[in-house]
Amino acid sequence: MTAGGHHSAAMRPARYLVAGRHAETYDTVTLLLRPVDEPIEPPDPGQFTMLYSFGVGEVPVSVSGASGGLLVQTIRAVGAVTRALCAAEPGDMIGVRGPFGTGWEVHRADGRDLLVVAGGIGLAPLRPVLLSALAERARYDRVVLLVGARSPEDLPFARELGTWRRRGADVRITVDHGDKGWHGRVGLVTALIQDAIADPAGTAAFVCGPEIMMRLSAEMLVRCGVPPAAIRVSLERNMRCGAALCGHCQLGPLLLCRDGPVVGYAEAVPLVAKKEL
Repeated sequence: MTAGGHHSAAMRPARYLVAGRHAETYDTVTLLLRPVDEPIEPPDPGQFTMLYSFGVGEVPVSVSGASGGLLVQTIRAVGAVTRALCAAEPGDMIGVRGPFGTGWEVHRADGRDLLVVAGGIGLAPLRPVLLSALAERARYDRVVLLVGARSPEDLPFARELGTWRRRGADVRITVDHGDKGWHGRVGLVTALIQDAIADPAGTAAFVCGPEIMMRLSAEMLVRCGVPPAAIRVSLERNMRCGAALCGHCQLGPLLLCRDGPVVGYAEAVPLVAKKEL
């Protein structure tokens, strides 16, 4: 396919039907999408799509899973388009472009301890990493998931955390603020990192969440002895086209819709202000 043909295909949304809907939290919804047209290529863990709410607009959304021909996307309602997508019901039509960007490259953790550090909705693009690792559990020495959320009500995929634990993941959860029914850890997710690392030099870490959380988590990982080259983060910027044409997502030399969102920590450090990442 010519470059022009590739771009025109990348710019044309494929129609997907909402086949299922699950409310994760008060402002976050997971949609199961079934292709009506020829489906997009299977996404790698960490890639994103551009989701189009007809008549409202388009936004980039991380892929939180793909199975049995269904695309799984988890959306937090923060603006007009995401609110419209979160309100979609089974039978509604959504446009999908993609997949775009870089993935986590889960193979980097082969034969090592796989450490996943997620902040809030940052667990969505990391969910495929967990599912892939648990499906091939023997490839990793340990699979550890550290999850932080503002409150118990902000914890996405709460119904799956126990399943992942039963399937062999070491799952540790903390919240910034507990409530009367919360008997777990209270505090920042960074406070879980040191105890979770058994073999620093043999650990591969994938981190996603608010930028301050990613910076502090990556710094703690390095302080605990995890090699910077073994740490990957997912950067979020304003993506409009997804096809590296419009320049809205430029960050230094990178166009994040093409060269990101997942990048090595060492590559990310000089690109973002220290207070952010």
